[in-house]
Amino acid sequence: MAIGFHEVQFPVDISYASTGGPCYSTDITIMKNGTEQRNINFTYPRCKYNAALGVKTEVQMAEVIRFFHARKGRGFGFRYKDWTDYQLTHELIALGDGQKNKFQIIKTYTSGGFSTVREIKKPVSGTLTVFLDSTPETGWICDYTTGVITFTTPPESGKGIYCTGEFDV
Repeated sequence: MAIGFHEVQFPVDISYASTGGPCYSTDITIMKNGTEQRNINFTYPRCKYNAALGVKTEVQMAEVIRFFHARKGRGFGFRYKDWTDYQLTHELIALGDGQKNKFQIIKTYTSGGFSTVREIKKPVSGTLTVFLDSTPETGWICDYTTGVITFTTPPESGKGIYCTGEFDV
């Protein structure tokens, strides 16, 4: 267990109706000539959610209170299912080189010819399928606390390594 983090998921029935998502920190400075200078402060977004809309019953409220106290308020991080972005669908994470056997799970977002890569650090146990090209592979294990997949035998050079499954933030 990492310091400051509990490997436990916030109740999914309550997170389902939450609002929020990833947030970036960007400073925009307007220059004397009217142009803008943009400084992106975070490489990866920080996620922020409001789960209040998901609490519908006294039982759910009691569950949130127990969860809050067990985490000492904001003292410990925890897993959270972002219902707007929690799936990998045959996502290319790397190409084999015949030597390397450890690979970080990633998700690539592309829009308008620009892409950004997000490291998936909290895959959900029991949901992952790993493929070499289009063939399901069984010779691997995943560290579900880091999102690193380790193959027993390094994938052949040029083989695409793909993942399908769910992840938390």
